[in-house]
Amino acid sequence: MFNKNIKLILAGLIAIWSFYEFSQIHIMNGISLLLLAGIFVLFYFKNEFILLAFLQLRKQNFEGTKKWLDYIKNPETALTQKQHGYYNYLHGIMLSQTNITKAEKFLKKALKLGLSMDHDLAMAKLQLAGIAMTKRRKREATNLMNEAKKLDKHGMLKEQIQMMKQQMKRI
Repeated sequence: MFNKNIKLILAGLIAIWSFYEFSQIHIMNGISLLLLAGIFVLFYFKNEFILLAFLQLRKQNFEGTKKWLDYIKNPETALTQKQHGYYNYLHGIMLSQTNITKAEKFLKKALKLGLSMDHDLAMAKLQLAGIAMTKRRKREATNLMNEAKKLDKHGMLKEQIQMMKQQMKRI
């Protein structure tokens, strides 16, 4: 919605306004304004359109996910580095259903930019392993699956890794 720097400026101005309200003994107004400033700081670190795109992806609504991601016009300048990584991650997951070459490009760029959660890294590497397996690059697929297995500390991707290993034996 707003540029990342504008979000911080707005948060600062609202925080100054809240301190003024505290000095005028309007405590509830000051607390409310501090909470409002906190929302702008939250949206600096977590882009609102990426959050909404994740919600649509959870519902497996790829059109809705694409719609929310299209609201971000210049991801290189409008997003922080991690947010840009998640932007590419979401595009890669969506495209892995239709165009694996573009999906591979987006997922590799997401890994290069960085993802903050281990299970997201594991999922991206598992997707890349599936793409490598489809393109008959067995060694690369095996390495990526092993990395995904190390990153999957809670065992959420255990079944998918086992299925891919079974498919790998057939190649």
